[in-house]
Amino acid sequence: MPQTAPVPSVTTQATPSQRPHRAARIEDRWRAVVSRLQKARGWRPRVEPFAGYGSPRRVRVLGRVLLASPAFDPALHERESADRRGWRYFFTAPAPREEVRVHVGDVTVDLVSDRGGYLDATIDVALTPGWHDVTFRPSSGAVAKGRVFVVADGRRLGVVSDIDDTAMVTAVPRPLIAAWNTFVRHSSARVPVPGMAALYRGIATERPGTPFVYVSTGAWNTAANLRRFLQRHGFPPGPLLLTDWGPTNTGWFRSGPEHKDTALERLFRELPDVDWLLIGDDGQHDPEIYARAARRFPDHVAAVAIRELTPAQQVLAHGSPLPAPGSLPGEVGTGVPTAFGPDGDALTRALARALRR
Repeated sequence: MPQTAPVPSVTTQATPSQRPHRAARIEDRWRAVVSRLQKARGWRPRVEPFAGYGSPRRVRVLGRVLLASPAFDPALHERESADRRGWRYFFTAPAPREEVRVHVGDVTVDLVSDRGGYLDATIDVALTPGWHDVTFRPSSGAVAKGRVFVVADGRRLGVVSDIDDTAMVTAVPRPLIAAWNTFVRHSSARVPVPGMAALYRGIATERPGTPFVYVSTGAWNTAANLRRFLQRHGFPPGPLLLTDWGPTNTGWFRSGPEHKDTALERLFRELPDVDWLLIGDDGQHDPEIYARAARRFPDHVAAVAIRELTPAQQVLAHGSPLPAPGSLPGEVGTGVPTAFGPDGDALTRALARALRR
């Protein structure tokens, strides 16, 4: 008898079992109405791929299904969006419950987008270390190409980096400053924190194969903008782990610290051979988040590096010239090597001293 090929194992992101929050139900009904109207006018699904990561045996693929008008041109969209104002990234039409066929390596699986149009699944594969292509093929609409970074087996260093006020000068948490930076400024007007890209490139050069993962409470709508920023300023490429703004199954908004806690825990679980260097800033919650991770998972945290904001930047970040509570030097207090500095050059020196102790 002919043998049947094994069915690849796929795990999609778990959905809470409770009834969605009222705000989420209202948003779902509104999206359903808009989606029907757009499809009646000829709009079709398109996939915006996000970079994924994984091991040689299992990878996490990420993307979002959106509705595009019949006149949508992917090449023209990429060129025009390279220097658009931030608010334009939020004018998108999610396509929930759309079927998408995903091909990675020799494996093909069928996925269905969630209520926000997102695709998030782990797939059993057999891949070599390095970058690999991922093909997304919606049931109707154009094929899209994404990538996934496969981390080699064996102990190695990995880098988790915050973005706002760590890689990019943002002063994000204050609402008016955040709104201006996110919605009004051109993407090319954003500036990097001095020395941070050089610090990351030095790690990548000294330790080839180091995975870089950028974790932020920013919206997935800005993923393409952030990816171009990191590329333009010489940061090593790596997956972005962002969040979705708006109602959830449990409330009106997501918790930023909870998003980072969950992202770190998942990285520790899915890439258990990696010792992570956690890099953030003292403007908000990064020190306490990283301290919590180091206490819970001491075998997975190699060191913590905290960029110190100036008093003026602290005022923009949280309204006081002093660092946020729990962010002062020495307060990370987990026993893991910890470095503090105002920029990438200072952090490079401080990390070298901390790792020697």
